[in-house]
Amino acid sequence: MAVLGRQMCHRLSFSILFIVLIQSNVIAYQFQVGNLQAWNIPTSTDPKIYTNWPKKLNFKIGDSLLFLYPPSEDSVIQVTKESYDTCNLKDPILYMNNGNSLFNITSPGVFYFTSGVSGHCEKSQKLQISVFAADGSLPLPPSSAPGGALADSAPSYPTVFGGIPSGPGAKSSSSSSTVKVSVLISAGIGVLMWGLVGGKM
Repeated sequence: MAVLGRQMCHRLSFSILFIVLIQSNVIAYQFQVGNLQAWNIPTSTDPKIYTNWPKKLNFKIGDSLLFLYPPSEDSVIQVTKESYDTCNLKDPILYMNNGNSLFNITSPGVFYFTSGVSGHCEKSQKLQISVFAADGSLPLPPSSAPGGALADSAPSYPTVFGGIPSGPGAKSSSSSSTVKVSVLISAGIGVLMWGLVGGKM
């Protein structure tokens, strides 16, 4: 009977550890663009905010970008690389103008955003992010993609199940470091539980 109880406790401990490890790998973040209070023209104190901000982060599928701005003053459009480079606001892939715009990352690729207000893009109010595939590769740009598919386009969907945790601030190098710490803590708790249960039975 004691052997059966010990085996059950071991199985329970490993099941709990397995569940915790799986959950720690599906963490998604909501990044407030630029860690700023508003999506707007960069100031003279930080003219390259939208160029430097994404370099500090590791975006992944499931994460989202939150653009905050007064809806009467600005908007956000997702554009092609060519439109991004030339600040062409015509025919955007996606147009958002509600002041609380959420872009959900649903595929790997390079994504380009700019303000939908004329003249703002030329003043560096534009953002480019890269989302790598699970194997670490970056999909081909649309002009090189087979069949002419738009590899860097992804629709934005409303958040159906409530909020997504806010991403790490500027002091944090990437969201993957949070996942690694979670895995280590979970593993430590599992080993501790296994030791306690194994020692008492």
